[in-house]
Amino acid sequence: MAEPENSGRGVTLHDVAREASVAVSTASRALSNPERVSAGTRENVRAVARRLGYRPNRIAQALPSGRTQMLALLLPDVTNPHHFGLVRGAEAQARAAGYTLVIGDSQDSAEAEQAHVDRLGSAVDGFVLAASRLPQEELSSLRSWRRLVLFNREADEFPSVVTDSVDGSRQVVEHLAALGHRSLAYLAGPQDSWTDGQRWKALSTYAAEAGLDIVRCGPFSPTVEFGSAAADVGLATGATALVAFNDLLAIGVLRRLERRGVDVPGAVSVVGYDDIFGSDFCHPPLTTVSSPVERAGRALIDLLLGEPGSPSGQHIVLPTQLRVRDSTGSADSTS
Repeated sequence: MAEPENSGRGVTLHDVAREASVAVSTASRALSNPERVSAGTRENVRAVARRLGYRPNRIAQALPSGRTQMLALLLPDVTNPHHFGLVRGAEAQARAAGYTLVIGDSQDSAEAEQAHVDRLGSAVDGFVLAASRLPQEELSSLRSWRRLVLFNREADEFPSVVTDSVDGSRQVVEHLAALGHRSLAYLAGPQDSWTDGQRWKALSTYAAEAGLDIVRCGPFSPTVEFGSAAADVGLATGATALVAFNDLLAIGVLRRLERRGVDVPGAVSVVGYDDIFGSDFCHPPLTTVSSPVERAGRALIDLLLGEPGSPSGQHIVLPTQLRVRDSTGSADSTS
């Protein structure tokens, strides 16, 4: 048969139906509900679709069912290596379930996050919000609109997966106390970060239990660039150990301390969170709290695609582990 004349436009379902000599409704069933047509018709339509290079329009297909087979993962910073594993795990699990994963970067902004949700709301079947910056009331308003799960943020009405910052912080304090440190400074992350609040609360609680002094500095943007300011403020407190909100900030701190000629860990110890790619070969290698983010990505998709009507308040807490490297050492030499 001759190729359809489509004036340069994409091949449509009408083109496939005409070439296969079937009705458009039959072609549609053969491609989307193959059990509803005969085997011969099904194979004929599929062969024609392959030959013409037909690609189904996901949005058009979704109109009758309201399902697009697409999911969205919104990240606070797409450049942060901490999210690489999260994306990998979520994408693999979504693909295995027959879904396409769309990635959005909210740039640590509640307004940008809300804009992504508004734009993608009719195009995806659900959202994974990672470290969401949305205020609680705005988050709650999404409850009846789209299926939604949270990563490193807890809200009673939404399923969530969090890495155990509380226990990770306990490990940090116990490690530093065992090295003889008596004064700590926490270099805080964004004020609207739920995880930052969890880390500070846990650090201050465990420090008090261990008889350690701790002071909160910041907030700081959780990036390498803001590590210089964080390092200067942390040093000014006189603390012998600096605990940064995340590894990016901690690596920036290490760079600043090196430029200032401050020995790490001889003069001050530095700890981060996340165990990102590169944290083990910066100078010196960074002591940090590691978490299973790829496993978290898979668990988030499983929660998002759970059966409708299943408990919405399911919360999964994944374990963390302190990776001790050369950026922490005995406090004896600082006295």
